[in-house]
Amino acid sequence: MKKGLVVLIVLGVIAVGLYQWAVGFNNTAVTLEANAKTSWSNVESAYQRRNDLIGNLVKTVQGAADFERGTLTDVIEARAKATSTTIDANNLTPEKMAAFQQAQSGLTGALSKLMVVVERYPELKANQNFLELQAQLEGTENRINVERNKFNETVNLYDIHISKFPGSFLAGIFGFEDMARYKADAGSENAPDVEFDFK
Repeated sequence: MKKGLVVLIVLGVIAVGLYQWAVGFNNTAVTLEANAKTSWSNVESAYQRRNDLIGNLVKTVQGAADFERGTLTDVIEARAKATSTTIDANNLTPEKMAAFQQAQSGLTGALSKLMVVVERYPELKANQNFLELQAQLEGTENRINVERNKFNETVNLYDIHISKFPGSFLAGIFGFEDMARYKADAGSENAPDVEFDFK
């Protein structure tokens, strides 16, 4: 009789221990996943700030009477595409992340082209509104980079938690999956060619 009771107590202790371990794993994974999703929202917020600033920049540049319309149109179209490409934080797949990055890269390229063309317009370069917007855009680009790095760090913590054994066993049971990280644009590992033409 006593032996059976001891076995039941041991099994009960083991069951309680396994339950507490599973609950602890799940709760930590839920917290880390939520932190990663919040971090993604901060990335999107930083990009939204850039898009808002670009709208004001375009209005300022449009005031230059003979400004090149093709360049301005490219920026407007790239901004529209970038703002229409969004990702649900609950569904951060590598494919959706790549589409988001591609849209943002298109906007970055169009904006860079705009800034090069602006160099030929001294009255625009002297415009206080334009200079202020340009400075805010530079600061926003830094914010974007900081938020992307923070996002990758929070995803890393989450992915480590659900990938380490024995937690990886529970991750499969509870439905936790790896999250996509923000990756550099294709070719960004190559140094750009810089040519100076002083003619």
